[in-house]
Amino acid sequence: MAVKIRLARGGAKKKPFYQIVVTDERCRRDGRFIENVGTYDPNQNPAAVKIEEDRALEWLNNGAQPTNTVKQMLKTTGIWAKFAAKQAA
Repeated sequence: MAVKIRLARGGAKKKPFYQIVVTDERCRRDGRFIENVGTYDPNQNPAAVKIEEDRALEWLNNGAQPTNTVKQMLKTTGIWAKFAAKQAA
């Protein structure tokens, strides 16, 4: 089973709200997920990104692959740097 960390869309029409979820890559975008590890709200200025650092790092260490968008969010919050440093050690 390939596990991805990706966005699941919610909210009303023209007012998106996203959950950052860990899911099997075969599941639909807004379908079943394993765990919710954060949120992303692009409606705020600046956009609000909240990620549970310990849960995200644990999933990354277990082999979960983030999508490009989630990877950028992990980089801006500093979680990706911690993951890369642990991998290099």
